Amino acid sequence: MAIDKLGTKQITDNRKARHDYFIIETIEAGIELVGTEVKSLRAGNVNLKDAWCSIESGEMFIKGMHISPYDHGNIFNCDPTRERKLLLHKKEILKLFGKVKQEGLTIVPLSLYFKNSKVKVAIGLCKGKKLYDKREDMANKAAKREIERAVKIRNR
Repeated sequence: MAIDKLGTKQITDNRKARHDYFIIETIEAGIELVGTEVKSLRAGNVNLKDAWCSIESGEMFIKGMHISPYDHGNIFNCDPTRERKLLLHKKEILKLFGKVKQEGLTIVPLSLYFKNSKVKVAIGLCKGKKLYDKREDMANKAAKREIERAVKIRNR
């Protein structure tokens, strides 16, 4: 976990989301956590792989995110996969809700990080990729790697 110039420290990244979805828009949100969960996050014990976001009665929740119980947390540890509330302005939630309902998009957490000692979640408004889209992306990555290798060898 490296700290960059803006005072952010990356905790985890959801690489599966970037593989399975086209990311249309990215939004930063706060997250409501318990003290032992924050300590567990500082140790890096979190998994965003199967997480998603849903909007219920005007509030946004993140579901399926697994934060391992803190080792020294005793009775204060809570359920590792409980749903956690995301902190967004009402206008942002309504805008996202409209896009999800109208355009058939989904909201997926992309990364988790500390920003000035507060835990933030980067959520993405995403559209699902088809199998041929994934193959095309893998072919483009392979082609880029080949080009970089050729340039590197040529510059020696």
